Amino acid sequence: MDRLGVGEALKLIFVITAVAATALLVFVIAMIPHFSIDNLFDIAPTDAVGASAFLPFGYLGIWAAIPFAIWFFLAIEGVPLAAEETQDPKKNLPKGLIVGMLILLLFAALILVVGPGGAGSSTLMASGNPLIDALESETAFGGRTWVSGFINLVGLAGLIASFFSIIFAYSRQVFALSRAGYLPRVLSLTGSRKTPWIALVVPGTLGFALSLTGEGDLLILMAVFGATISYILMTASHIVLRRREPDLARPYRTPGGIVTSSIALVLACVAFVAGFLVDPMVVLYAAIFYAVMAAYFFFYSRHHLVAQAPEEEFEAIKRAEAELAGIA
Repeated sequence: MDRLGVGEALKLIFVITAVAATALLVFVIAMIPHFSIDNLFDIAPTDAVGASAFLPFGYLGIWAAIPFAIWFFLAIEGVPLAAEETQDPKKNLPKGLIVGMLILLLFAALILVVGPGGAGSSTLMASGNPLIDALESETAFGGRTWVSGFINLVGLAGLIASFFSIIFAYSRQVFALSRAGYLPRVLSLTGSRKTPWIALVVPGTLGFALSLTGEGDLLILMAVFGATISYILMTASHIVLRRREPDLARPYRTPGGIVTSSIALVLACVAFVAGFLVDPMVVLYAAIFYAVMAAYFFFYSRHHLVAQAPEEEFEAIKRAEAELAGIA
């Protein structure tokens, strides 16, 4: 669908997302009558430091859960990648990002509380399909019902919506990097409908090949690991720009400015380290990937950057202004 055009893709994403949101609402409504505060705290405390009925795995359990909690919000940062397809990005992108975050926060809180509160935290602790297992648990419906069947079927729309959203985001990111020369230029070729079809197909093929390895948890952690690195770099860049370029034109200004970004930077660093606690192999595989990409940049792509690319024009203007200031 992305291959046909961004308009068609986004329309389909909106429809699928609405269907997925409906499934989540049905789940919440169905589980509310079975909710019990005791079910939320039915995991026996361990010997970990700080362990209690509220934190059965102690303080370290909070840290170890962060990489998985990030999946409630992962890829929301891809919204700004739609800037070139937005009629009024200065106005609409901030609105879309903020509203999207609020909706995700609402659903995340409801699912996190209502699900274990109805089925029991111990029941869902190791579940691979928590929504269905919660509905069919002994403390809820006690078996398969039309509700669990509906959620099981319609809930696939949530996965499809995530797939389409991530496909859209990675295609625009790969396209932009290729257009600027950071990645092979062939990846920025577009089709008759002006869609970066190679930037769609190549990463998708790589992703499909990786999915065949069966290392789902490891791939999830690597994705979170990469996301936290991007969060660290983005927040650090925001702080640097606010300090070095205080008068730079900014269509949207972050509430709280550097203070907000500093808090986000600290939290991103915490999330970055948390991935090591779950599976140390994440560090090894991620380090290999980043080493390969860094070598590609230093030995090849930095010598082939495209000055005409929008991403490089700002740097060229900055250097020219610096030279003029030196002459003056």
